[in-house]
Amino acid sequence: MTAEMGKKILNVCCALVLAAAVWTMEARTLQAADEPTFIVAAEDQTPLDALRVSMENSIPGLRVEETYEKGFRGFAVQMPADQVESLNRLDGIKRTDEAAVYQTEIDESVPFIGAEAVRSERDKNGEPLTGKGVKVGIIDTGIDYHHPDLKNNYKGGYDFVDQDGDPLEGKPEKNGQPTMHGTHVAGIIAADGAVRGVAPEADIYMYRALGPGGQGSTEQILAAVEKAIEDEVDVLNLSLGSPINGADWPTSRALDKAVEEGITAVTSSGNSGPEMWSVGSPGTSEKAISVGASIPPLRMPKLALVDDPELSIDLQPVKGTASWEFRRDLPLTFAGLGRKEDLQGVKGRAVLIERGGIPLVRKMANAKRAGADAVILYNNVAGGFTAVSQKELPLPVITISKEDGEHLKKAVQENENDAPPALRTILEEETDHMAFFSSRGPVTQSWTVKPDIVAPGVDINSTVPEGYLSLNGTSMAAPHVAGAAALVKQARPEWTPEQIKTVLMNAAVPLTDESGSMYPAFVQGAGRVDIAEALKTKTLVSPGTLSFGVRPLGREQAVYEQTLRIENHSKQKRTYTLDAENKPFFGIKWDIPDEITVPPGEAEEVNVEAELEPGVVETDELHGTITVTGGKNPVTLPYLMLINEPQYPRISAFELQPDPKASSFQYEVYMPGGADTFQIRLYDPDTFAFAGVLDEKENVKPGLLRETLKKEELSVAPGVYRAVIHAVSGTKAETLETLVHLRRQRVEKTPEPRT
Repeated sequence: MTAEMGKKILNVCCALVLAAAVWTMEARTLQAADEPTFIVAAEDQTPLDALRVSMENSIPGLRVEETYEKGFRGFAVQMPADQVESLNRLDGIKRTDEAAVYQTEIDESVPFIGAEAVRSERDKNGEPLTGKGVKVGIIDTGIDYHHPDLKNNYKGGYDFVDQDGDPLEGKPEKNGQPTMHGTHVAGIIAADGAVRGVAPEADIYMYRALGPGGQGSTEQILAAVEKAIEDEVDVLNLSLGSPINGADWPTSRALDKAVEEGITAVTSSGNSGPEMWSVGSPGTSEKAISVGASIPPLRMPKLALVDDPELSIDLQPVKGTASWEFRRDLPLTFAGLGRKEDLQGVKGRAVLIERGGIPLVRKMANAKRAGADAVILYNNVAGGFTAVSQKELPLPVITISKEDGEHLKKAVQENENDAPPALRTILEEETDHMAFFSSRGPVTQSWTVKPDIVAPGVDINSTVPEGYLSLNGTSMAAPHVAGAAALVKQARPEWTPEQIKTVLMNAAVPLTDESGSMYPAFVQGAGRVDIAEALKTKTLVSPGTLSFGVRPLGREQAVYEQTLRIENHSKQKRTYTLDAENKPFFGIKWDIPDEITVPPGEAEEVNVEAELEPGVVETDELHGTITVTGGKNPVTLPYLMLINEPQYPRISAFELQPDPKASSFQYEVYMPGGADTFQIRLYDPDTFAFAGVLDEKENVKPGLLRETLKKEELSVAPGVYRAVIHAVSGTKAETLETLVHLRRQRVEKTPEPRT
């Protein structure tokens, strides 16, 4: 999130210590930039050349790094942070955002979504549907184009990390570990060998915008989108994400522009589920296809307590650690933050450790040295998370959600005077359920339903440099949909990106949870992709999900409106009927035409209106489906209505880190709606005794807040603190808690010369 992070940053899950001059904050290892990098959006009619000259002449220290004209209109610039307000006062500047950090999100799934079933189908030239002739661009960590399963597909690309024409993945890295993510994504789309992708004859163009550790910056992503537009790719896949839930972030807007240029853009929704509002940019793009992760046919390991067999906890293995294959019960103990002093008497046990305070890599290493048999890391904010160990660790490590972690912690504490609770690993059959880590929507401020669709993203086997590997993540789900888009493009080359998106959503399979209840629209979008059904579909109804937005509901009725477009691609006239379902919600009155007739090859628009009765509806959001019948198969459109001001997160993406150039540190926080008042308080993590206020502000503008605090402004001693970040906007308040670790820099003393 910081400018330094915007240049290059190691994996979030394997954080190391970075020292500043006197004080430090435990944070991810960074490579510092000379100045912060900002993304400057230009007004639509402003000549870019003239604006560039104006900026360079008016802002001391400003240096233009990139100029964008296609996917995003504006610049990436480096300049002192205190010049942002001066820059925004210049004519022709729409807005300025600090560059964000993007990281990668990670062969039975291909036939499961119908890709093999359509091989017998033919395009208009009589060719089988394999993606032949379709150009698929990938923005990622590079590609091993020597891999036998990919060498025939690779047609070109560019490396925006090393600034050359060679996006090879697996070459030795100057800073950090080699990656594998891009090759894995490419294999899901188009591998043709031991692994066979969704579109095995598609042409692959790789744009390496993520470097060591799978990290990249906003300016690199924008430059890659720009190059993909220039190369006229048909489909563009971005299996990457940031924690910023906002439709106006530059990368999201760049994908909207790419779609306008004729590219079907596909992006992962993120791995920050299962909480609502957890989708991040560029998965917030309105026009791109945002993809969540579902579970293909698998036997999934779950956790339970021996004394509570009804408990079922989803787990996420930490890549780079030993497999979690326990067939015996494990005594469980709580080990705080995983510091050395927390890990006494844990030999032979599974240890439960809270995220935060010290780097995850240190927590795992401490547990290994203390003799623990396994490590369970639970999140310190709502929802789950994924993690990676850069070095192989011969210890089973998994991550679980904050809610599940606190449940296990309570079980341990209730048995402090007795034998520790025992943890049991069970296997459960799962098919076509949502992966717990998959990010949920909707998008803040625009209230758009995301994801649009889901695809398999658990235990997906694909290519990696010099081999094969199974990985999890929405990163694995998105390329399934990118491959599906390539097959539709081959079969229907005249179709626009909007039509390709619509048919994939209309033909999707709605998913239900373990109880048989359908997942809401903001969880699964339209459902799980089904390529075979999409290629049979002759009726298109857009949009594929209905985002009715927010309406006030007090003494007066709340009225929601949407316009549907129905396209008849069959050779005969069709009459369609619409039916709204809103169980178990009451108090909704629908105004929908009884039927509408559409001639062959034509389209008609239909207005849909819903009225909510005050005093009847008792929830903040309403969701259900509208079904359109009259085509070969019914089309189900999930909808979402939000009432009054929804309870979306007022605070996201909070981070503290050292300033690499001064005796100070920086914090950053993204607040999509801004705040009337904002405060960071520090407390003792054990006693919750108040320690002091780190910073406070009033009338904070929407977007990214970045501040630098000097060491002399600190009112607390070195140590671990629980930071409570509090924001108030109108009648809504938000609190985010996280652990931070302040410590003094170790000063190396020069030895006295011997006499």
